[in-house]
Amino acid sequence: MLRTNLNFLSFIEGFYKENLDAGIRLKTFMPGFRFIAQGEKIKNIYIVKDGITKCFISEENGKDFIIEFLGKGEVVGELEAIKKINCLCNVEAISEVTAYAIPEHVFLSLTENNQKFTQILLQELSTRIIQTSSRASFQQLYTLEYGLLKLLQLQFDEHFSISKEDMAAYLGISVRSFNRTLKQLKSKNTDEKLSRILENLR
Repeated sequence: MLRTNLNFLSFIEGFYKENLDAGIRLKTFMPGFRFIAQGEKIKNIYIVKDGITKCFISEENGKDFIIEFLGKGEVVGELEAIKKINCLCNVEAISEVTAYAIPEHVFLSLTENNQKFTQILLQELSTRIIQTSSRASFQQLYTLEYGLLKLLQLQFDEHFSISKEDMAAYLGISVRSFNRTLKQLKSKNTDEKLSRILENLR
């Protein structure tokens, strides 16, 4: 539910220190700031150094669907740069986020000339396909209550907060359905640790 890629982070940190004139910048984004906007032209590819972001699609009916929560080492904007297309989704900071901003031409040069970078990128894209397939299966096989439990556990373990709206968008349900599921979960709960998580839920 929270994707990370420490190999990618390690590579870009080393490259950044050794190539200070390459045009890569370390940027900080406050919670709620959307640094990639759906439909716009990509300017920078970002690799998350610290913090948590949400990657989501805004539908024409005004609803959002959260594809994934992304943490340390995750890359965003790479598909758009490779395919030379406008941004497919939005990426927004949930917590304070620091990220390496890689200009599009620098990113493309790395894919063409740096074998290690290309291998890490291919591994990332392969992992993403596998995890997307697994998530689709998970949502078919398990109940909403179980999916909600996993989201609550993620927040507890990583010490950050996801709004009800975002959790509903991730689970692909309305806020009303989310509240109903939450109520059912609270009524069945006998676990002390889970009680603390539920008490902190706004």
